[in-house]
Amino acid sequence: MSEPSRFYITTTLPYVNARPHLGHALEMVRADIIARYHLLLGDEVFFNTGTDEHGQKIYEKALEEGLDPQDYVDKRAESFKDLVSDLGMLPDVNFVRTTNSEHQAVAQKFWRRCAEAGDIYKAKYKVLYCVGCELEKSRSDLVNGECPDHPGRALEKREEENYFFRFSRYQQALQELYSNRPDFVIPDFRHKEIASFVSRGLEDFSISRLKSKMSWGVPVPDDPEHVMYVWFDALVNYVSVLNWPEDREMFDNWWPPVQYAGKDNLRQQSAMWQAMLLSAGLEPSRQIVINGFVLGEGGQKMSKTLGNVVDPYDLIEQYGSEALRYYIARELHPFEDSGVSEEKFRETYNANLANGIGNLVSRIMKMSQDHLEQTPAGGDSEPELPDEYHQAMNKFNIQQAADLVWEKMSEMDNRIQAEQPFKTVKTEPQRARRVIAELVQNLKAVTVMLRPIMPSTADSIEQAIKDNRKPQPLFARK
Repeated sequence: MSEPSRFYITTTLPYVNARPHLGHALEMVRADIIARYHLLLGDEVFFNTGTDEHGQKIYEKALEEGLDPQDYVDKRAESFKDLVSDLGMLPDVNFVRTTNSEHQAVAQKFWRRCAEAGDIYKAKYKVLYCVGCELEKSRSDLVNGECPDHPGRALEKREEENYFFRFSRYQQALQELYSNRPDFVIPDFRHKEIASFVSRGLEDFSISRLKSKMSWGVPVPDDPEHVMYVWFDALVNYVSVLNWPEDREMFDNWWPPVQYAGKDNLRQQSAMWQAMLLSAGLEPSRQIVINGFVLGEGGQKMSKTLGNVVDPYDLIEQYGSEALRYYIARELHPFEDSGVSEEKFRETYNANLANGIGNLVSRIMKMSQDHLEQTPAGGDSEPELPDEYHQAMNKFNIQQAADLVWEKMSEMDNRIQAEQPFKTVKTEPQRARRVIAELVQNLKAVTVMLRPIMPSTADSIEQAIKDNRKPQPLFARK
């Protein structure tokens, strides 16, 4: 894709009904890597994340803990906000909370825009509803009569009068969007999946709940008996963070965004939200990037409901945030499901960090410190990034980009083994010093590629090169 001078990227907003798990960290880190890559290109970047704080799940959890819903979400949101800094994400990332008054006001304005377009109406309906997903379910969505993402949780049978959004009106417009922009959804098999879903026909969906049954939500404009359906409210954060519709200059400068989401959000992000944007008279999103699931014990999706989550804070405490960023970038597939275990985490940490990049940097900079009077890689100019690195990042294939970094490091390691400049410096000092200088220059080039993925590690290596010294160990063996 072409490189804009301004780049807006956003994650989805996780529910705050439990502590963050590794799936949340995965999405945040991947979006941060892409944001940092665009900064590396010289782009201005607007990076958004935050928390989704309305809906029945949140209300139920607050009641369970004997808390007012606002007190409950205030407490829970802090753990997600802390994760932003603990993962080493960009310091100026925007963090939105859907209980913020500014966001709620924009959600109501967005509702009115859709109503003015004739796309909101009230009707009675019967539906099967999964509270875990906060989604209506058809029989075809179920496996053995249960939601496949929340097995063991009974579906609710609901019959009430709610407001609906005319999703069916936008089938042709969505089909044209997918046809005209074949890379609108990444990866391509997800693009085909959503295109196939839309081609089968669309049903209008409910966008409100009776306040008497579920009071925790944004009030529907001009109808105090209803609150907004949680998805309608939360999706609007992508425009509310740009101060739409008041600040048109800010909105026009940054819109449209790249949106990261999990595969269980495919329908909401790439179809429902796009129809809502069209209804409000706004341009569709730039691209939707869909992650696979992080699988826990037993090969099941990592979820709070199943209780098989891996706490990212535990991994950060034991291995550090840079190790977690590495694992997410290189060891987890960018688009497919990936299994995670602490044993595999430890193995890759020792092999590729402690014994890999840590050992390589130490060896090269020890040789440079001992045998070169000054670093040969000084100056302000940076090495050019290889085309294959750009291609990988532009396709959101972070794993491929990370593999390229480690391939380059492997080439340097092989050269050290083959030429052994630490030995030949005694017999062929001029030739050995040239080899060491080239290794330092190659290390600097690799470090530029590493910067979006492991920024603190890249900073440490760049400082060691600048000072021409062996750094403190980057990663201690576990």
